[in-house]
Amino acid sequence: MTTEATLSTTSASPTARQVWTRARGIALALVVLLAGAVAIAVIRSDARHGELDPRSADPGGSRAVAELLADRGVDTRVVTTLDEAAASTGPDTTLLVATPDLLTRDQQARLHHAFADSGGRTVLVASGSASVERLAPGVTADPATSLHSALSPDCDLPAARRAGTAETGGVRYTTTHLGADECYPSERLATLLRVPAGTGEGDTVVIGAPDILRNDRLDKQGNASLALQLLGSRPHLVWYLPSLSDTSAAGSDDERGFFDLLPSGWLWGTLQLFIAASLTALWRARRLGPLVPEKLPVAIRASETAEGRARLYRKADARDRAADALRSTTRTRLAPLTGVPVTQAHAPEALLPALSAHLHNGEGQGLHALLFGPPPSDDAALIALADQLDALEREVRRP
Repeated sequence: MTTEATLSTTSASPTARQVWTRARGIALALVVLLAGAVAIAVIRSDARHGELDPRSADPGGSRAVAELLADRGVDTRVVTTLDEAAASTGPDTTLLVATPDLLTRDQQARLHHAFADSGGRTVLVASGSASVERLAPGVTADPATSLHSALSPDCDLPAARRAGTAETGGVRYTTTHLGADECYPSERLATLLRVPAGTGEGDTVVIGAPDILRNDRLDKQGNASLALQLLGSRPHLVWYLPSLSDTSAAGSDDERGFFDLLPSGWLWGTLQLFIAASLTALWRARRLGPLVPEKLPVAIRASETAEGRARLYRKADARDRAADALRSTTRTRLAPLTGVPVTQAHAPEALLPALSAHLHNGEGQGLHALLFGPPPSDDAALIALADQLDALEREVRRP
């Protein structure tokens, strides 16, 4: 048995070059993905200017209806604050609220107080249950939205009858007002309501969907006719786009915190995720019990195993473990040659006398230190030990 004096300098840890070779494909894919995202963001940075904005020519904007109204002598003014919207109400003005659900309760109450007795018209677009009951008392939004977009008027409102079929489907409404016009029903619930004011000529119109105002839908069905009639009944149109930067919302009593903004079922969802994560961790955890031997999926040569263990021993500077492995293996091989059972191979009182009797010189001097001695102090001593054990085994095997 011969042991090399110098072990390979190969490290068990991957080098920087190996790490880069393995990771360069993923890194390249991430770079390409990031570059594509940046390119798309740059290309589309000026593509959209706001939904239902009368200044926007985008598909979701409303510039087309504003220009058609201008041709009929109706001027359109865009406001983004509650104070501007409240101050602009009057009998000759139509106030359109693009996204009523963005308003806080306090803002909704102030806005309703401003237009309730103004004598003008107020148009609420896709107002949900969070806003319609305060902006249009007596009107309730149904939780289930309409499954159809193009609907027939089926009411006596002149504007609806002249427009015919229009894409008003969306939020559906019910009302307790006896004189209200309930138009474009979907499953017996209206998607357009006109509620007259208690006094004067004013009224409130609630539309379930914004499609009749969008540039890309204005030429469909009777959308253009319905939009022009609803918004062109007064010479002035104030287009209110609620903004998150509106200072009127600051300090209101109903200002909502972080948990108020989360969906109502977030707590139940979080509990479900926690249970799923716990079950996954339990399933993937190490099973308790004794180790079960399994066959290796591939055959590994003994030389590769020995070389791998030698590298680990060298990396850990474990000369004592290497010496114990060499001595234990030598004792195991020598025991059958001297007539000692393998179970007694590691007992000095059984192995050493039998081994001395098999040596040709009849002496066994130094056998105890060689086979059962202390670990070597350095690598040179470890190599010398391996050579001596190899020489001893050859001597015992010599006929």
